[in-house]
Amino acid sequence: MQNFNFPKSWLKALSPSFCEEIFTDLQSKIGTLNRSNKTIFPLEKNLFRAFEITSFDEVKVVILGQDPYHKLGQANGLAFSVDAQIRLPPSLKNIYLELQSDIGCPKPKHGNLHSWAQQGVLLLNSTLTVEEGKPNSHKHIGWKHLTDKVISRLGERGGIIFVLWGNEAQKKTTLIDEKNNHILCAPHPSPLSSYRGFFGSKPFSKINSILADLNQELINWKLD
Repeated sequence: MQNFNFPKSWLKALSPSFCEEIFTDLQSKIGTLNRSNKTIFPLEKNLFRAFEITSFDEVKVVILGQDPYHKLGQANGLAFSVDAQIRLPPSLKNIYLELQSDIGCPKPKHGNLHSWAQQGVLLLNSTLTVEEGKPNSHKHIGWKHLTDKVISRLGERGGIIFVLWGNEAQKKTTLIDEKNNHILCAPHPSPLSSYRGFFGSKPFSKINSILADLNQELINWKLD
């Protein structure tokens, strides 16, 4: 997890000295957990996958999740995403229901959101790791310092559409320059809160409407 494995565009945007300090601390903490035989997701090779696919300069949209899926085989480094052969988690099922209702997109048969990331949608979790079977278990180990910096720097860059689902994500509004960015808020798509306003929030059409106003290429939300 050394900082030289972190994509260069992000290393430069956040500052190498900042990343060096953050990663030294995180590497120590996660190393301790590994030595105590804790199973941590995602696999290390997928840890910075969201940043590898979507460079700093390419980000148009940020969809913010809480932390990775905590069951075996689910977390793949992209918020809300799972690999194609993995059964859809409940939150992703609800995202797909809203996708279909919002823009008439056929409900995808898989959960891999890689193609969204390739188009400039940063699928970012606030916390990048989790212990197996224990959601939110790594909330306080230090990832927040990194991901808050990511949100702040993108907010400073401007022209970003931030999609904040749920109360935890919406706390990040304080990090964002609202005059130079767009913020879409709705309840979280989990089964516990999706019927409180996530369904019917129309995030996908709203994002493309904003991109059209900005004269930017629209996101093709269809997942083949």
